[in-house]
Amino acid sequence: MDAIINFPTLDISEFWPNQGAGNNLLYHEIIGKRHIEKPHKHDFFLFMLFEDGSGTHNIDFIDHQVKGKQLHLLFPEQIHKWELQADTRAHQLMISRNIFETLASSLRFSLILYQNHPVINLTAKAYQDILHEFKQIKNELAKPNILWEIIQTRTKLIALMISQEMETIFNNQTIYQTKPLLFKYRSLIDLHYKTEKLVTFYANQLNISANYLNILCKKHFNVSATALIHERLILEAKRNLLTTEKPIKVIAFELGFYDVAYFSKFFKKQTQITPHTFRG
Repeated sequence: MDAIINFPTLDISEFWPNQGAGNNLLYHEIIGKRHIEKPHKHDFFLFMLFEDGSGTHNIDFIDHQVKGKQLHLLFPEQIHKWELQADTRAHQLMISRNIFETLASSLRFSLILYQNHPVINLTAKAYQDILHEFKQIKNELAKPNILWEIIQTRTKLIALMISQEMETIFNNQTIYQTKPLLFKYRSLIDLHYKTEKLVTFYANQLNISANYLNILCKKHFNVSATALIHERLILEAKRNLLTTEKPIKVIAFELGFYDVAYFSKFFKKQTQITPHTFRG
């Protein structure tokens, strides 16, 4: 029988269990070597600013090399683990969903774009400005009578500065500027991938032909329109296999596969291993 890995979603209160439930934003400093062997996910947002460091941060099965003056963004449901070396010094802001909703508009671009680019190499000025706000939030949280409006305002300011830094990166992605249909397509996939797996559905939503959508994807992403749907399905399948105890047939059903054998065949075709092997 295959071993079942269970990595529950971590709640923000688990990091500071002695604090009141009303504290929905937490600061934490990381100094030195840290290792997360088993991937997990959070129910909150994480802004992580590296002063110095080296090692690897794996977000949704992609390794990112850690270095100083970097900002890492982690969204709920994203799976991560890391291997941080002894030279690491970093600041974390853990932000509950309800607080994040109040500052999400300060992230001027679609959240999908930030999730696709979770590691930002900051300019020297942006790094110093954001570090200043992190430290001011740390100081404010240490006061006996916390003024949450100040903390939320500073967090919004951090989000705005992140957007300012990302503007160059995203503006260089002329694909989304010249072909906004492709951005809409990826957004629609994120909404409907569990129930809609045919390109024709998305093409109809975009008022274009399936053939034209496929041509755009091949030209700008070097993959077919169908491949983008499959990519999203595989990501969610991996997340479920690693973070839940659900039987594989249940995961398959929730992803819209009514035949577990077909799901296993689909998974192996995309990843070269079976769901059972991936789960471990």
